[in-house]
Amino acid sequence: MLKYWLWMAELPGLTNQVRLALLRHFGTPENAFYADAGEILLTEGITKEQAEALDNKSLAAAGKILEDCRRLGLRVLTFQDAEYPNRLRNIYDPPFLLYVRGRLPAIDEEPVITVVGTRRCTPYGETCGEKLGYGLARGGAVVVSGMARGVDAAATRGALRGGGVPIGVLGCGLDVVYPPEHRYLYEDVAAAGALVSEYPPGTEPDKSHFPVRNRIMAGLAAGTVVVEAPLRSGALITGNTALEQGRDLFAVPGPIDAPASAGCNRILRDGGIIVTEPRDVLDHYAGRFPDKLRLEEAREEPETLGYQARRERAEAPRAVPPSLSLSGSGLTDDQIALLRALAGEPRLVDDLIEETGIPARRVLSALTLLELDGRIAQHAGKRYTRVVTLTE
Repeated sequence: MLKYWLWMAELPGLTNQVRLALLRHFGTPENAFYADAGEILLTEGITKEQAEALDNKSLAAAGKILEDCRRLGLRVLTFQDAEYPNRLRNIYDPPFLLYVRGRLPAIDEEPVITVVGTRRCTPYGETCGEKLGYGLARGGAVVVSGMARGVDAAATRGALRGGGVPIGVLGCGLDVVYPPEHRYLYEDVAAAGALVSEYPPGTEPDKSHFPVRNRIMAGLAAGTVVVEAPLRSGALITGNTALEQGRDLFAVPGPIDAPASAGCNRILRDGGIIVTEPRDVLDHYAGRFPDKLRLEEAREEPETLGYQARRERAEAPRAVPPSLSLSGSGLTDDQIALLRALAGEPRLVDDLIEETGIPARRVLSALTLLELDGRIAQHAGKRYTRVVTLTE
């Protein structure tokens, strides 16, 4: 029964290796729950202190977690469940159980690619992350990220725009939004794909959680792409973990004098696979997943401008803003709402989503079209301004 899995998962002092050793010895957590102390000590690798932890037979914590999961619409996936991915089961230190919100695809049958990078990304890194997320999703890949600021968020937005099935792996409970400005991004990922965590509901983020989470991000995927990362970066930890797990490691090259790309350039120097477009990743798996990949669709989004062109247009001076009459303009309701919201200082996408109440995918689509038409401009940090004056 699930309550015994949660009981064992929450016992202090037990590592995943010890929990799995107990599972091998007793067959189920329920059998371990009812075992006597002498039999528990026969478990391979268990210490006396760890065995004593199993003397705690209270199921109160497990019951609360079950109640929280039902209230929040979460599923618990245990190590023995058929849906638990073999790809993850076979790594060193696999999670004992996972909490899932949304629909987790059949991981073992899918070309899953993890995309990671620094939280403090440059405009170049953000553009590359979104372009890769979009192209990978269009090409049939499942895109995994850590849902962090920077490259992770950009790749996730791109995957959503590409109609993909994104997976976000969290270092906190699934009911805790971190960073808080990603609330709408969380909702969209849960609707289109899945949010995953090994931490129960209510668990706040902690810096110790994120390196541990990285093994799940790498373990779900056939390969990991590092988009932009300095030499000391959590993204490099994920990349190294992928190599330790026997997975492919890709990297996006950057300028040789750019600190933000130093980690990626080192990966490439040490034999990593270079990525300059989504096809570079997907071609690597064409023979392995011939029925899943749509290589001809993994191209740069036609309406997406390159970083340099976007920057030049955003920075181009305008002496007098042109006037735009909303009456008979042919604009959609979403575009009109966004234009009205873009009065004044540059606005973040998440701010626009919150103010207008328009879902993230529609906001991103409308912003792209408005930018192409020259009615808004994008600035560093994915901020937008209106470059026209409105008349009704």
